[in-house]
Formats: sequence, C-alpha cells, structure tokens
Amino acid sequence: MKQGKPILLVEDDVVDIMSVKRALRDLNIQNPFFHKNNGEDALEFLRNADSPRPAIILLDLNMPRMNGIEFLKHIKQDEKLRRIPVIILTTSAAEPEKVQSFDLGVSGYMIKPVDYMDFLNVMRTISSYWMTSELPG
Repeated sequence: MKQGKPILLVEDDVVDIMSVKRALRDLNIQNPFFHKNNGEDALEFLRNADSPRPAIILLDLNMPRMNGIEFLKHIKQDEKLRRIPVIILTTSAAEPEKVQSFDLGVSGYMIKPVDYMDFLNVMRTISSYWMTSELPG
C-alpha cells in the first residue's frame, strides 16, 4: 500500500480482522491501520476532525447496526469522503450486492476466501492495485 497512508478496515468478524492484520504483516505493509466494527462507528471516525483521513477503506458488507451498503450510501453523498477508494472485502458473492456496490462507486469487490494463502493473494492484489492507482488529491 502507499507508504504512510492510513488504511481503514470496517469489519465485525474477529477472525477476519485478524486475517487482514496478519496479511498486512506478512506482506510487509506497515501503513497506519484503523479498524471499526460497523458502518456507524466508521462514519463517526471519518467525520471526526481529529481522526486521520484513510487513503483506502476495506469494507465488509454484512455487519450489525449499519451494513456496508448503507455505509457506502453515506460516504458517497459526503463531499469530503466520496473520493476515498473503497474495496469490498466480503464473503457475499451475491450478484445484486456486487451491482449495488459498483453503482455506489466502489473501486473493487473481492470475495474473502476461507484458505489463508488464498486470502493473502487477495490482499496482495489489493496492495498491487493500491500501489499503481492514481487518485485525485
């Protein structure tokens, strides 16, 4: 991932959180890392002037209180947040969720594999995308 740029993970599953942290460590990605358990907490974090602005958001869809689709609707309507790239990282392969996610402007949609080595490859793909992608300032 781009050096020094914060990563925000919005995920409620403890095992998946640990897998993301482990994959970042195994890929030697040392960016500041922030985690929120649901969309409401993530929105509060993003709207807090004292919070660092993440340069990428990794987002699960199936969460309590505010799911990923609801979260996307909020940030894509917010002038200050809408350009932060969001990559869906979920177990849901449902076509309607994919279509709705892309309609809401996500940068990518990745299915979380069960096997850790496959998951590591997904994270490597996200990192490669992130390292080569040019985004507005």
